[in-house]
Amino acid sequence: MGDSSGSGSGSVSVDIERISFGGKEHQVRTRCGSLSVAVYGDEDKPALITYPDVALNHMSCFQGLFFCPEAASLLLHNFCVYHINPQGHELGAAPIPSNVPVPSVDDLADQVADVLDFFGLGSVMCLGVTAGAYVLTLFAVSVPTKYRERVIGLMLVSPICRAPSWSEWLYNKVLLNLLYYYGTRGLVKECLLQRYFSKEVRGSGHYIESDIVQACRSLLNERQGENIWRFLHSINERHDLTDALRKLQCRTLIFVGENSEFHEDAIHMTTKLDKRYCALVEVQGCGSLVTEEQPHAMLMPMEYFLMGYGLHRPYQMNSSPRSPLSPCCISPELLSPESMGVKLKPIKTRIAVDF
Repeated sequence: MGDSSGSGSGSVSVDIERISFGGKEHQVRTRCGSLSVAVYGDEDKPALITYPDVALNHMSCFQGLFFCPEAASLLLHNFCVYHINPQGHELGAAPIPSNVPVPSVDDLADQVADVLDFFGLGSVMCLGVTAGAYVLTLFAVSVPTKYRERVIGLMLVSPICRAPSWSEWLYNKVLLNLLYYYGTRGLVKECLLQRYFSKEVRGSGHYIESDIVQACRSLLNERQGENIWRFLHSINERHDLTDALRKLQCRTLIFVGENSEFHEDAIHMTTKLDKRYCALVEVQGCGSLVTEEQPHAMLMPMEYFLMGYGLHRPYQMNSSPRSPLSPCCISPELLSPESMGVKLKPIKTRIAVDF
């Protein structure tokens, strides 16, 4: 996967290459190894940082959302998108050498800071899925406040914020052993697909496996088991962020699939955040990977959430998206159940609106 050696506290780009759909892929050397960062859009616009779940990259985790025309018009019109891929998760990545230390979750948060420093980014919006949501949340609540002011808003999909339970820890240990010896084949792949998708789209019972699951299954074939092992090991050793959440200083929008394995974690996180600045959207009949399984369900909540920052879809734009990314006054109606889509199946919403 390129140079994976540490490089102190600075960030240095070691390679840039064109990738599809008009983006550029940068290999950014951080203090804990090299990361692939795919950049899409006008770099003069506000920055949106994304971080995927275990074994996924920006294509397999966010393609559905960005291929949804309405969501793409909302996000790409207002943001330059910086997709951070976990080490060794980019397309065509080679196995990371066994002598390279496995990063802690704190190291992963530091890597996010290195990426922002390399691109000269100040305050950013963040979008993360499950393990990626944890990394970005950790970045936003870091103590001391070295990173907090750099996150202006969080959009989290099926997030986790607690240390793993004994059952999750043991399950992941078994999965780590299988990854180590067999890679992403057989049972490992099925466990990962179960992590991402509801049984309906996985083809359980009388259901037929959907195209999105087949595409994800194909992409998992290309992942190096050693690289997935490293990221999963880091996440399985994560620490509890519950107390730190009370100090979170930005607005947060949480999506979770009704059938997600991490549904309880998302609810727990919502109860610990400041209710004046947090909204929860539950998507019915959906697994954890809402960005792929039901990306259309994310559009309206995101649209109203981003209105609080003066950002709109193109036909609504009455100001330049190049203006600094800063929250403006937002009325409670913008995050009301009606506005967030509670009456529009398959979205079900639990929110607090005490602005």
